[in-house]
Amino acid sequence: MKIFAKIENSYQKKQPFVVYRKPESTDIAGFFQKNDLLNVLNDFSESGFVFAPFDSSKKTIFFPENDTDFISEKLHFDYLKNKENVFEENSIQRENHLKVVQNAIDEIANGTFKKVVISRNEVIKLNDFNLVEVYQKLLQNYPTAFVYIWFHPKVGLWLGATPETLLKIENLDFETMSLAGTQTANNLDNVVWQQKELIEQGLVTDFIQNQLKNLAWNLKISPIETIKAGNLFHLRTKVSGKLNTENSVLKDLIEALHPTPAVCGLPRNESKKYILENENYDREFYTGFLGELNLKNTNSDVKKSMLYVNLRCMKITKMTANLFIGGGIIKDSNPEKEWQETVSKSKTMKLVL
Repeated sequence: MKIFAKIENSYQKKQPFVVYRKPESTDIAGFFQKNDLLNVLNDFSESGFVFAPFDSSKKTIFFPENDTDFISEKLHFDYLKNKENVFEENSIQRENHLKVVQNAIDEIANGTFKKVVISRNEVIKLNDFNLVEVYQKLLQNYPTAFVYIWFHPKVGLWLGATPETLLKIENLDFETMSLAGTQTANNLDNVVWQQKELIEQGLVTDFIQNQLKNLAWNLKISPIETIKAGNLFHLRTKVSGKLNTENSVLKDLIEALHPTPAVCGLPRNESKKYILENENYDREFYTGFLGELNLKNTNSDVKKSMLYVNLRCMKITKMTANLFIGGGIIKDSNPEKEWQETVSKSKTMKLVL
């Protein structure tokens, strides 16, 4: 395919690009920047592709539509077999994670916050790394995810397969979702969710409703459903509505939602402060968001944005893969179970390395 050759060529020449496939789509698309400028977003009125960090006080990277070549193709490639790699558990990282999680549970008991999302960064040494092959495996293994590869020589190389939509908006109509709760995927007919996961899901949904009440009307909340994302099941609630007036801008909607309790916590400011002070590493773009911004539909002047939360992702540096994984902590959380949840989530990325 032309787009895979374009990925290899742009990466070798150190030219910025992003290539992505939307959930359950047979199309693959990409923006290839014509220069190596590092563009940052100003006010969400621009058109192109955004790559935003978890910490909203930091700059959002932007590939402008008018400074890029856009390519779109029907997706097809030969089947690739996954390697049977065995990754040893890091006992030091395990102990550190258990400690941070227990500290978070103690803070919840003290009333600092109701929920906080604790994550970790796992570094894996690579014996060999074929960029296009790894990306094709992500596409192959995760058909229901937003699967991307993003590169800028002044920022780095990121890949991911995220199951979570932050926001879809067209005219005044928008959709978002709350996604929380995790268990290893076995039989969908026999899924049983514990009270801990149901409480966590409810907190996220309630937050979204509360944040949108002054910005939107005709809010519709779907029943909770179980969805499969790779080797995991999650709880999902869809939320849709209309912006109040045309004076309500996209920036307001994004700031109301990001970061959601699914990647940060509740209350948002207190949990975010705890994360930045206690996780002991920089999330960078993990649990930020990425996607199309203000792109016009074919044969129409209507602008549409489709943004996704940057989960199940990794950053490649030289011959190492930096995996980012986390989980929501509430008062009933168990540190050992939370560690095992991150181990299960890490398999999304490990499967393709």
